[in-house]
Amino acid sequence: MNASVALILGGARSGKSRRAITFAESASPRRVFLATAEAFDAEMADRISRHKNERDGTWVTVEAPRDLPSAIARTTGPDRVVVADCLTLWASNLLLADADMDAETGALDAAVAAAAGPLVLVSNEVGLGIVPNNALARRFRDVAGRINQTVAARAGLVLFVAAGLPLFLKRPADGPWAGAASGGSP
Repeated sequence: MNASVALILGGARSGKSRRAITFAESASPRRVFLATAEAFDAEMADRISRHKNERDGTWVTVEAPRDLPSAIARTTGPDRVVVADCLTLWASNLLLADADMDAETGALDAAVAAAAGPLVLVSNEVGLGIVPNNALARRFRDVAGRINQTVAARAGLVLFVAAGLPLFLKRPADGPWAGAASGGSP
């Protein structure tokens, strides 16, 4: 387990990204945002723009649509907090590129284990709905579930957000997120 790692899960528009930003802003004045989204259409470009506008000028943004483990290794440090948003978009990018998802998940796990400072990972919980009707969607759901389980096992804090409200699944005893476990900041 890495006590400096937090995983924030939730459905679409649940408030998970806002929660991650709030955690980061309370953890350090130096902040890095690892963006995994790619704008393949106008609607996604608009979403990316809205997310960027939620962050003030203190954030440094690093685009990491496919090589997230390397970006985590390069950017984490004891003097800053890193937010990676989101693991499911990263997985989608890799699936569409026909990547070896077991190897990529292993690389992510190693990067999370070695994170040198506070790291907040955001991911969608996609396994609560119906079974998808096509093979790619089922594979995506399964891959996302395995990634979430891998990161949750490694993280010191695991939080599920629904309707903007947090549900603590795993609470840290120490580390940068210990205040969250007691209901304090972050």
